[in-house]
Amino acid sequence: PEVRAETRRAVVVEVDGATVASGEVVLKPVRHLTIYLLPHSHTDIGYTQIQTAIQQKQVQNLLDGIAAARRTADYPEGARFVWNVEVLWAADLYLHRLDASQRAEFFDAVKRGQVALNGMYLNELTGLCRPEELIRLFRFATQIERQTGVRIDAAMISDVPGYTWGTVTALAQAGIKYFSAAPNYFDRIGSIMRDWENKPFWWIGPDGHSRVLTWIPFWGYALSHRYGRLSPRLIDDFFAHLDQHDYPYDLAYFRWSGHGDNAVPDPAICDYVRDWNTQYVWPHFIIASTSRAFHEFDQRYGRQLPVVRGDWTPYWEDGAGSSARETALNRANADRLSQAESVFAMFDPQSYPAPAFDAAWKDVLLYSEHTWGAWCSISQPDNPLTLDQWAIKRGYVENADRQSRKLLADALSRGSSQTIAAHSQAVDIWNTLSWPRTDLVSLNPELSGAGDRVVDDHGQPVPSQRLTSGQLAFLARDVPPFAARRYTVAAGTPWVETRATADPAFSQTRPTPFGGAVDSGTVRAAVDAKTGGIVELTARGLRGNFVDTREGEGLNDYLYLLGDQLQDLQHNGPVNIRLGEPGPLVASLIIQSAAPGCNQLGREVRVVAGRDYVELIDTVDKQRLEATNYYANDGKESVNFAFPFAVPGGQIRLDTPLAVMRPELDQIPSACKNWFVVGRWADVSNRQQGVTWVTLDAPLVEIGDLTARLLNSQTNPEVWRQHVGPTQKIYSWAMNNHWGTNYRAYQEGRVVFRFILRPHRHSDPAEATRFATAFSFPLLPVCARGPQPARIPFLRVSPPDVTVITLKPSDDGRALIVRLFGASGHNRSARLDWGEHRPRALFLSDTSERPCRQIGNQVTVPGYGVVTLRAEF
Repeated sequence: PEVRAETRRAVVVEVDGATVASGEVVLKPVRHLTIYLLPHSHTDIGYTQIQTAIQQKQVQNLLDGIAAARRTADYPEGARFVWNVEVLWAADLYLHRLDASQRAEFFDAVKRGQVALNGMYLNELTGLCRPEELIRLFRFATQIERQTGVRIDAAMISDVPGYTWGTVTALAQAGIKYFSAAPNYFDRIGSIMRDWENKPFWWIGPDGHSRVLTWIPFWGYALSHRYGRLSPRLIDDFFAHLDQHDYPYDLAYFRWSGHGDNAVPDPAICDYVRDWNTQYVWPHFIIASTSRAFHEFDQRYGRQLPVVRGDWTPYWEDGAGSSARETALNRANADRLSQAESVFAMFDPQSYPAPAFDAAWKDVLLYSEHTWGAWCSISQPDNPLTLDQWAIKRGYVENADRQSRKLLADALSRGSSQTIAAHSQAVDIWNTLSWPRTDLVSLNPELSGAGDRVVDDHGQPVPSQRLTSGQLAFLARDVPPFAARRYTVAAGTPWVETRATADPAFSQTRPTPFGGAVDSGTVRAAVDAKTGGIVELTARGLRGNFVDTREGEGLNDYLYLLGDQLQDLQHNGPVNIRLGEPGPLVASLIIQSAAPGCNQLGREVRVVAGRDYVELIDTVDKQRLEATNYYANDGKESVNFAFPFAVPGGQIRLDTPLAVMRPELDQIPSACKNWFVVGRWADVSNRQQGVTWVTLDAPLVEIGDLTARLLNSQTNPEVWRQHVGPTQKIYSWAMNNHWGTNYRAYQEGRVVFRFILRPHRHSDPAEATRFATAFSFPLLPVCARGPQPARIPFLRVSPPDVTVITLKPSDDGRALIVRLFGASGHNRSARLDWGEHRPRALFLSDTSERPCRQIGNQVTVPGYGVVTLRAEF
């Protein structure tokens, strides 16, 4: 019976009729607490075993979970087994691999509530995602909802600490409002558990209104790893934890992930819960789904929960720097898939191969998934388990590379009938973005064999130049959004409008320390003769030098650190500076040197005549770090490129997927500050002027100093950086092997890192987004066939600070999907103007791609918010 008031009872112990002990016990009322218990298996795709074995195991776990739910179907309510599918990758495998009768059993179990589906496809490193990749992380949830008829409104993520701010937006777009975040409870997590364990809150998205109820449970996802089984000791410890933290609610939950990662279901909890609930009134246990637990909590306490707004800057994305080549390739794969989808939408939406795109996107997601390799990847880097797991992980990237290239080529081939003879000297230049573009285009020799002169569709010459690679570069002007212009290649002298120059002998013409300079006529960069870094960056109409050289660093300086002590920081050796491209359209300097950690370091500094930016193309021919012990200080390395900007009082802003954030100011408590993950750009601006910095290949940055120096396991929250002060310094953290498990111990071979520098006037996040995105979505040349393409945009969106981040055919083949993003951070009323093909109806939609509410051609787009539309023709 329930103890309702403190009661004292005498206790006597007798043996053979004789009293051997006596005393008094105090019975106290037990807290009225309902505890929801969520069974699941933490999905590591690899790590404990090779990935193929994990595939089989997680499919079997689903079969076993269904069987356990059936066996306990007659247990009392609350004691019946429920199998939470942590990530939907397992359900996807199940549905693809098993027969019709087993699929029917799965659907029946979902409908009965015996199997609970959670919305995330994988335990993703969300900071690595491109915008559409982050949306795609929840796409399968909306697809399987249709098959089961059961709404998915909750998501789990396990092990991973920290999540990019746009995750809230992506969750909201998928109709998910509950987020069970259960990180690793001790290693490389900063203060996440200290700050947020059992402190549920509403996490507000970058748009200011999207929100998700976020709740980290006791011991994260690993409670069952710690205790092994349900027991009075566990319950006592749980109550002590709640009391210690003044937990104010009478409803709680914890995860039960079995005995280790990739564990099998543990139906023994059903007997324990049945017996406990029979014997005791409080606490009361209920085995449940994430959705049920969070829904009950929301109903009772949702209105009184704290509201938190900001980026939960993640911690584990740093490991992606251990495979820098593949990380760069995956970023490009995601962007190429987005471009290919747009081309299909413009050219031939009825032929859109949705299954092929689905497979390619899943490979992109699988690379960004948190399991990089084997548990012994650092201790035994050449163990067959390590090598075999890495081969599969790398295979995701290479598959996505092949698939994305094939899909883009297929899409482009549909631009005009292949039966029409090609114009041997003409190319159509297609713009797959939602604003007009003037950008450099490079044609391979097959498309430019007629000569070096280029004229536009009005017969006017445009600047062109044959590059040292054999490609023909020209400036395509005013290419309309989602449309094309035709250009013709002819024999003759290339037309010169303004001249770009590169002078490797600059130091010989003046008594300066410069080893050379490039000048576009709009922007100029001078290179240091000793280091090869940029020590002067100036722009016409803007004040001063944008390089802060006070501490001896220049822009794009190479910095190599063996271990974690800054006194051991090394630089490249003496440089050889020579002319690369001579102009007049493209001019560049090539800077070569020996460098620690490299077989050779090559850096190219390039400008385009009349354009207002400087391109940096850094080629690291990485030397394998040979170490007897990859845990030791001399077994750890990092490659960095410095960018100390001189923008007095400048504020740094970072582009992240579906958001823009300011370090420190837009971070929630426990967010990582030692390193940050950048989508496309960073910007340093004061009220008058600034610089936009674009990174195409390397996502990791350090702000203010080389602060990414925490090696191996790190369990003390106090060692992590607590604050980011005012600064205008950015360091690209291009490569590292700092982890003690999972990620790679070494990397080698040729890796290219590309950066762009653009001085500008006032800060404009939307302009930074447009500028940076253009480098990832290049203008696409297609061999011209038939009549000239109409210059009427397929779709135009205004105002220009509302950008189209997705244009694709719907998977059902009956519509186009348009995703809009409020890139300026200000709420806008956006207008859609269609070209020759106008939709008969336009609907608000979401990740499901279903029509929701019909609208006209105008829609409100929140600042840093996403609106998905479905256009039916």
